Amino acid sequence: MTGGLRPGERVNQERIAAEIGVSVAPVREALRVLEQEGQVTYRTRRGYCVTELRIADLEEIYALRQLVESHVVRASLPGLDADDLARLRSAAAECVAAARADDVVRELEANRRFHFGLIAADEHPHAVRHLGMLWDATEAYRALYYNDPREREHAAAAHERILAAVERGDADGLVSELDAHRDQALVVLRAVLGEGTAGA
Repeated sequence: MTGGLRPGERVNQERIAAEIGVSVAPVREALRVLEQEGQVTYRTRRGYCVTELRIADLEEIYALRQLVESHVVRASLPGLDADDLARLRSAAAECVAAARADDVVRELEANRRFHFGLIAADEHPHAVRHLGMLWDATEAYRALYYNDPREREHAAAAHERILAAVERGDADGLVSELDAHRDQALVVLRAVLGEGTAGA
């Protein structure tokens, strides 16, 4: 997320273990988890490498996310109450504060809280679990997106429009704003990554 390792770069397990003061075993276990999330790729004779970012992968995942997310937010919207709205506003404000502090990791965390705050997790556990997997698989792409100050501003404005749709109880408007928010990220990331593979 911070750009300390670039897409395609080999992950040095021994160095990481030494940096954080543990043996190689827990680092290896963590890398297996990251491989399941799509964050790293295991290559024969090279070991683990940071997964390369491909726009085709992002487009496929975003298309899947659109299908699941639109269904779930439509079902969840009527059940969102004042406390839920307050949590959404807090997460949106945290995104803005993190952007101003140039803290991409904090902004990504707040952004996730914002988007998952739109969903009633207890009522849709399977959909939320699948959305979580899709979200995890694209976090590195979001880090690229949020490293652009203009896109941070666009994202903040999109969050305000999403909140307005929630306040109106406008399911069609909410889905439309979420689609537009996702599409804006795709436009930006197509330009950053090009149409093939890239190590941006």
